[in-house]
Amino acid sequence: MCRQSATVCLIKSPTRQHREVPQLDGRLRTLPDPRKRRGRRHPLVSVLLTAACAVLAGARSYFAIGQWARNAPQDALARLGIRGAGTLAVRRAPSTSTIRRVLLAVCPGGLADLLGADPSTAESLAVDGKTARGSRIGTGPAAHLLAAVSGGGQTVSQLRVPDKSRVAGGNFAPRLSQNRA
Repeated sequence: MCRQSATVCLIKSPTRQHREVPQLDGRLRTLPDPRKRRGRRHPLVSVLLTAACAVLAGARSYFAIGQWARNAPQDALARLGIRGAGTLAVRRAPSTSTIRRVLLAVCPGGLADLLGADPSTAESLAVDGKTARGSRIGTGPAAHLLAAVSGGGQTVSQLRVPDKSRVAGGNFAPRLSQNRA
């Protein structure tokens, strides 16, 4: 099971070699593609980079991500790794439903570990928790996430915890620092 969701995760935690790959697309290439081989039009890395660019541009929903991708210029799609098709080599961005399916199928724990900072280089780590907004499904509880952040502000890792922990009967979540000498 994935440590952040109820999906089955088939990826091991990334090694130091995976985290030290300097380019983001190189790191993303180490993720296994959860889709079946038949019918894949867009590479996994291209779909993930398209979604990331859309979110950085302000998209806050799957529909907004798909709309950003549809309106992206051809040179932006080329940089994201979208292949050209036809005699004119026109690049067609992934559809909204493709982006949604890929983002829901990719292991969030493996993705978070792969993109997180290396904890061995941090002088101190801060641990904090939060309840993910919009994560409640039906009558089920909302997702509670626990994150470790380096002193430089880079996320080291984030995992889903079963419930909020209460300190001294309150909702206080202390910010813990661990000094490494």
